[in-house]
Amino acid sequence: MTATDPLRIADVDGGIRHVFIRNLELDVEIGIYSHEKGKTQKVRLNVDMAVDDTPVTDDKLESVVDYGAITRKVRALVAGGHVALAETLAERVAAICFEDTRVRSVRVRVEKLEALKGAESAGVEIERRMR
Repeated sequence: MTATDPLRIADVDGGIRHVFIRNLELDVEIGIYSHEKGKTQKVRLNVDMAVDDTPVTDDKLESVVDYGAITRKVRALVAGGHVALAETLAERVAAICFEDTRVRSVRVRVEKLEALKGAESAGVEIERRMR
């Protein structure tokens, strides 16, 4: 398995559903260098959540972890101003996911798409477990 292979998180025996947001591209004010301040850069986010897998029988959005609501909160987060580190952004995105208590763990990848000349991206990936 390589870093770009899809994750295998869903697990019938463990009672886990995989909820994800894939390749969300945002304009983010991010960076520690002077040339990065006061402007936005393209950032790609990937979020993978291990969620309690309770059967959905009522076909209602409130019965599941809402990736749309999480995406709206992430958009509001990045609209809120400058973030110095990709690591900080990843931690804040993870915290947003844990606002839903059905989320057991989350993996967040933050890729700055314009950070390094000649590279597709540079960034960080974290994994956090609900405590």
